[in-house]
Amino acid sequence: MLLPPSLEEMIPTGHMVRIVNEFIETIDLSVLIATYKGGGTSSYHPKMLLKVLVYAYTKKIYSSRKIAAALRENIHFMWLSGGNRPDFRTINRFRGERLAETIQEVFAKLVLYLASRGYIDLSHYFTDGTKIEANANKYSFVWKKSTTRYQQGVIEKVKDLFKEIDQLN
Repeated sequence: MLLPPSLEEMIPTGHMVRIVNEFIETIDLSVLIATYKGGGTSSYHPKMLLKVLVYAYTKKIYSSRKIAAALRENIHFMWLSGGNRPDFRTINRFRGERLAETIQEVFAKLVLYLASRGYIDLSHYFTDGTKIEANANKYSFVWKKSTTRYQQGVIEKVKDLFKEIDQLN
C-alpha cells in the first residue's frame, strides 16, 4: 500500500460511532457552547468532546484515562475526534465543568433517539411484574403504548447510571 487507508473507509455504514455522530450533529448545543467565553488559547471543540464522551459511554468506557487512551488507539475514536487527542485532564474537566448539568439530558435524548430510529426496542426492558405476555400475543400493540409511558423511567435509569459513573471517577 502506498497510501495509508482512510478511517472513513474502515468504519461500516451502520456502526454505532456513525449513529452517535449523526445524533450529536442534529441536537441543539447552544447551551453547551454558551459556557465557553472565547479568547485565550485554542481549545477542543465542545461538539467533538461531546461526541467522544457519548460514544465512550455507549461502549461502557467511563474513565477519562481510558477514553484518552482510546483516542490514541481506537480507529472509531480517532474518526470521531477528527484525529484530535485531548488528554484525560481535558476530558475530565469538560465532563465535570461544562457538562455537569446537561450530560444526563443529552444521554436520555440519545436513548430516545435510538428507540425512535429503531436501533433499540424499549419494549424488551419493561414488564408489569405480574404477567409476562408472549411476543406473538394478539394484544402486543399494548406494549407500544406502555413504552411511551416508560420514557420517564429511561431518564431515571440514565440518572442512576451517571451517579454510578461519578462514583467511579
